[in-house]
Amino acid sequence: MRILKEDICGLVIDIQERLFPVMHKKEELLKHVQILVNGLNELSVPLTITQQYTKGLGETIEEVRSCFNEFSYFEKRDFSCCDDQEIFSHIKKQGFKNIVICGIEAHVCVLQTAIDIKDAGLNPIVVVDCISSRTPENIELAKERFRHENIMMASYESILFELTRSAAAIGFKAISKLVK
Repeated sequence: MRILKEDICGLVIDIQERLFPVMHKKEELLKHVQILVNGLNELSVPLTITQQYTKGLGETIEEVRSCFNEFSYFEKRDFSCCDDQEIFSHIKKQGFKNIVICGIEAHVCVLQTAIDIKDAGLNPIVVVDCISSRTPENIELAKERFRHENIMMASYESILFELTRSAAAIGFKAISKLVK
């Protein structure tokens, strides 16, 4: 399956102030998420951002919020973004069949969302170097479940270069600069 930028949107799940500090390899996660989000923005890929129970877990971290010209998010209480009708309706209404997913935690909200997106007939693409959990074991368990559920996994670099498709493409130089 070729991933085309004309048929893709992104979903950034719960990268929040009280969750992020306890994530495994959080500095690496942040760097990769910033590259992915900035690259998707460069390619004009629409992005949806969620926050899980903002009152308790805080806002999306500033380092991610600052990647957006206009930042807005969907508040949620359910682990799966698809269990929140407002979020899921927003995703479906965009009309894209491929949903690039990053965020935390890999074994809870990311996993449940990816499974539900697939069950809805869409193609979740989990960017595995842009997800994390508190422990490496939970990340590995999430990846094993993605494999079991036949959910595609990719890296931020592979997604961004697949979306540009050519060194002659508009946006290639900006993407190339981001990933270096």
